[in-house]
Amino acid sequence: MTDQEIEAITGGYHGDAFAVLGPHSLGSHNGSGKAHWEVRTLQPQAKEVSLRFDGTDISMERSHPAGLFTASVPAQPVGYKLLVTDYAGHTAEVEDAYRFQPLISDFDLHLHSEGTNYEGYNSFGAHVVTVEGVVGTRFALWAPNAIVVSVVGNFNDWDTRRHPMRARTGGVWEIFIPGVELGTPYKYAVKSRFRGYSQMKSDPYGFSMETPPKSASIVVDLDKYQWNDQAWMEQRSTAKNLDGPMSVYEVHAGSWVRGEHNRYLTYHELADKLVPYVKKMGYTHIELMPIAEHPYAPSWGYQVTGYFAPTSRFGSPEDFMYFVDRCHQEGIGVIIDWVPAHFPKDAHGLAFFDGTALYEHEDSRLGEHRDWGTLIFNFGRNEVRSFLISNAMFWVKKYHVDGLRVDAVASMLYLDYSRKAGEWIPNIHGGNENLEAISFLRKTNELVHQVPGAMTIAEESTSFTGVSRPVYLNGLGFTMKWNMGWMHDMLHYFERDPIFRKYHQNDITFSMVYAFTENFVLPISHDEVVYGKKALLNKMPGDEWQRFANARAFLSYMWGHPGKKLLFMGSEIGQTAEWNSESQVEWWLLDFEIHRRFQAFCAAINALYKSEPAMYEVDFHWTGFEWIDFHDSHNSIVAFIRRAKRREDHLVFVCNFTPTPQRRYRIGFPEAGHYREIFNSDAEIFGGSNMGNGGYINAEPTPSHGKPASAELIIPPLGVLVFKPGRPLPPLPAPAAQHE
Repeated sequence: MTDQEIEAITGGYHGDAFAVLGPHSLGSHNGSGKAHWEVRTLQPQAKEVSLRFDGTDISMERSHPAGLFTASVPAQPVGYKLLVTDYAGHTAEVEDAYRFQPLISDFDLHLHSEGTNYEGYNSFGAHVVTVEGVVGTRFALWAPNAIVVSVVGNFNDWDTRRHPMRARTGGVWEIFIPGVELGTPYKYAVKSRFRGYSQMKSDPYGFSMETPPKSASIVVDLDKYQWNDQAWMEQRSTAKNLDGPMSVYEVHAGSWVRGEHNRYLTYHELADKLVPYVKKMGYTHIELMPIAEHPYAPSWGYQVTGYFAPTSRFGSPEDFMYFVDRCHQEGIGVIIDWVPAHFPKDAHGLAFFDGTALYEHEDSRLGEHRDWGTLIFNFGRNEVRSFLISNAMFWVKKYHVDGLRVDAVASMLYLDYSRKAGEWIPNIHGGNENLEAISFLRKTNELVHQVPGAMTIAEESTSFTGVSRPVYLNGLGFTMKWNMGWMHDMLHYFERDPIFRKYHQNDITFSMVYAFTENFVLPISHDEVVYGKKALLNKMPGDEWQRFANARAFLSYMWGHPGKKLLFMGSEIGQTAEWNSESQVEWWLLDFEIHRRFQAFCAAINALYKSEPAMYEVDFHWTGFEWIDFHDSHNSIVAFIRRAKRREDHLVFVCNFTPTPQRRYRIGFPEAGHYREIFNSDAEIFGGSNMGNGGYINAEPTPSHGKPASAELIIPPLGVLVFKPGRPLPPLPAPAAQHE
């Protein structure tokens, strides 16, 4: 060792600690031809250190006051141990981290640099492993512009000098530290080669984190949980998501229900309370707003620092697995919000990770969301793509999550998103499309869809073409896309006094112009019930009775309209206040009968939805929907047919969006015969006036509205009726014979 090397090692800035520490051959000794070895260890906390080798304890010499100890041995010291005595007189036998060889394969490093290590969580992060019979934890990190990276934690008194990592190719750092156990908090001390930058960082691939405001990562084992959802996973692998019922209950886990003293419920408590409730209400899926670790609770989870760690606010990773497992055992799918569009600037997170813009862009015109105060991933960088794609695969594979709802996709697709002229940089073709982000999304969707039954859903608010079309058809490859246009039009319509709705009939009908251009989800999400937008019930005009009737009519039309469904928590009980993430749903409202009846309505519309294939089997093709009439704007009445894959399996919806009841109102029907009135949003049990048709009607062979049959109906005020044929319809005529 040179003096410079000794100073660098003891000072904590040597870039190749394994070249100095551990066992090293010094060549032959005294011309004997036998190799002479020296063992070196840095133990700043130690008063004395001995080397235990081949049954002998050899006292090590303090070669530097800062705690560098050395000892000479006549043969290669295989399997040696260190006896470390501190200044309090306590002696511990420890393994030397610097006697172990690298563990990550060169091939994995190559894939990482190439951007194709799609399960990077198996290589990076902290993994408890056994090496040469020694149990410890392997740590790996990507920080190409660091001069040195050290692992720090309770096991080394958070001393940045004691465990500098081994530099590997591609800017990867790695070390196996014996004795580091499950539950150990740790961070990486990153010292950059630029600007004198030095910072304690959480593990980008960390599988668990301390509860905020603490920010250390925690060593955990994700493979010890015993899953009990085999039946669900097998069923999911053969299910066709687009053809099945999908009614999603969107939940913010921290504010659905609070415990005593306004505390969060744990994952186990959510499993015990939320899962039975969702099942009782008839929803098919739970969508959790971002569950990955985030430092600032009012961000609702959309500013992530721990992409691989479910937030510890509600429990451990194993506890979250239990929650997903319980959902699956009860037949409920789990979708989580995933946020690859941006990340926060918190010092312990990804921002300026190794003293450079590593995960983000250096140029703020590419790398910063000024509206949100966050940074944008560099989607064109191979290692960043590996990180994000690995994260998507991680949730669907390790946690059995059924779907990823990808947040803020529009902000990823366009370089000029929320930017003025001169604040963005065009792509190589001079356009505003973010070509790297588009490529990243396509590859992510391709890979996620290789996991049987997994789906991806885009929150995308623009007219970008082919969001939910396959990549091989030049689409982005999402399974589905939120229909933001439908949501805005419908709320715009229903917020109006019914007397003026006749002038806005287009709001009701326009969605059918583009309804089958994408695989749409109809969302009434958290974004629509905060920041002065009012709760869903209070968006509705009129007195209390009319507000509830409007809300029932709105949701009935929504459930009848083509597309899968999503409703934010609290809306199903008629919550009156806007959502407050620091409180809970206004469950006290269920003390009032009108709210209990509205809740019963929401459960009933879900039950109807799941029982009628006509409401979900053909959501994304024009053959599943047919207008009967939308021209009576004066009375704000529309009627339409929903069809299942079997033509004879159909429903007729009749909607009255004014408080004026209609008697003897003729509506066309696709076939003559008896029809049962299987649903009435104005039923008394739902809080309505109980006006209807006595449970059935007879469609006469009298043409109307371009249909061969019709019936005179009683249509309730602000009500929606659903009719189902009471007998099988005649089959289609056989096709004409084909001749050459």
